[in-house]
Amino acid sequence: MHPLLFKCGPISIYSYGAMIVLAFFAATYLAQRAAKRSGISPDIVTNSALLVLFSGIVGARISYVLLDLEFYAQNPIEIFMLPHGGLAFYGGAIAAVAAELIYLKLKKLSVYKIGDLIIPYVAFGQAIGRIGCFLNGCCYGKPMAYGHLYPTQIFSSILLIFLYCFLRLLQKSEVKPGIVLISYGLLYSAGRFLMEFLRGDNMAIVLGMTFSQFVGAIVFLFCAVLLLIRLVQPYGRDTH
Repeated sequence: MHPLLFKCGPISIYSYGAMIVLAFFAATYLAQRAAKRSGISPDIVTNSALLVLFSGIVGARISYVLLDLEFYAQNPIEIFMLPHGGLAFYGGAIAAVAAELIYLKLKKLSVYKIGDLIIPYVAFGQAIGRIGCFLNGCCYGKPMAYGHLYPTQIFSSILLIFLYCFLRLLQKSEVKPGIVLISYGLLYSAGRFLMEFLRGDNMAIVLGMTFSQFVGAIVFLFCAVLLLIRLVQPYGRDTH
């Protein structure tokens, strides 16, 4: 665990924040290059990235605080201490998706087309972000042999790299619009559901499941139905 990268006078650089920044710029840069190759304006990627970043952080922080409300009620200043870590992915994802849908609707752009373009790089950015979790010491695993904890942050990062590679392969195979985006939701939610069994920082609160498992199960079922619908639709029906 190495939460503080370095300190220069009054300036402190935290590993969690540094990895989030690195993830954002890396994912945005790769998505911009992909947009150029696809004939899509890189400005759309830039605007989407900034919108997703800020709305996602706000949504993720709010949901994280709500899940540990007793602590933050006693330590309200900690609500604003993002460098200390503490973002709930699904809360951020819901906020980011809602904001992006509104943006694409206003711009009259295809959700499937833009989503298929950028979602592999979202997974890549998440993989980098999980390294920040490892360095910060949050999102830790349950105890295993000899008192060590399962390195769930590293496991998650590796799985996200595999997910990124798979989604890039789907992109190159020219599947129906929307398949890449839906596949991300399907596979990420399944992986996160299973990873929660090794996590040591989340308690079962809904039907014997953690909050992330409960939301992940809903996302998985929704994406499974959406994928089946998309597969049986005629190829030309990609108006979403």
